[in-house]
Amino acid sequence: MGSPSPEHAPISAAGRVADQLRDLIRDGAYAPGARLVERAIARELGTSHIPVREALARLAEEGLVVRLPRRGARVAELSPRLLEEISSVRVVLEQFVCERVLERWTGAAEAELSGLARKMAAAAERGSTKTVGELDVRFHETLWQLADHELLLEVAGGLRGRIERFLRAANAALAPDELRAHAASHGELVELLASGDHAAVARAMRRHIELGAERVARAGGLTS
Repeated sequence: MGSPSPEHAPISAAGRVADQLRDLIRDGAYAPGARLVERAIARELGTSHIPVREALARLAEEGLVVRLPRRGARVAELSPRLLEEISSVRVVLEQFVCERVLERWTGAAEAELSGLARKMAAAAERGSTKTVGELDVRFHETLWQLADHELLLEVAGGLRGRIERFLRAANAALAPDELRAHAASHGELVELLASGDHAAVARAMRRHIELGAERVARAGGLTS
């Protein structure tokens, strides 16, 4: 029998641990700057320290973890400069995503994105920041998939992943009217995409990313 195709290949122990740690970091279970002790994590996750070591190496490549010689691993922190650098690159990438989505725009794409935007608005009305955050991630992932560009999806997702934990914390601190405005901005973006106005879409996406960075900076927790 041949080897399984990549999409059906079994996930390695290190891959499972990496997925678990990634979620824990993004959910805030491990705070920025927190030490990540291999054997302690292995006990917590019920595995050996070897897949934990491999998982930490993977997360270091993603920018979620920092590994220093003789000092072990720590959860990556976010400085104002790094936030600005990530956000400025995200603007360029997300605008390119929108350009490709506009070229491939269909009624089905509009229906899918509009549905997510409506769910976000309803969650914001309920004050459910967690649900708004989850739908926010799904909204952008859907845009990346509609762009039909595998490398772009990987890079854009990786950049957002580096600040996802900070975006969630910032959104959790929003006042009710701010949360509703944040959710509504996604519906407005869908309307602009449907209009086919490339310049307006580019401006809206730039503002969308910049507002996210402003919320993160305002929420605090950045290193000097």
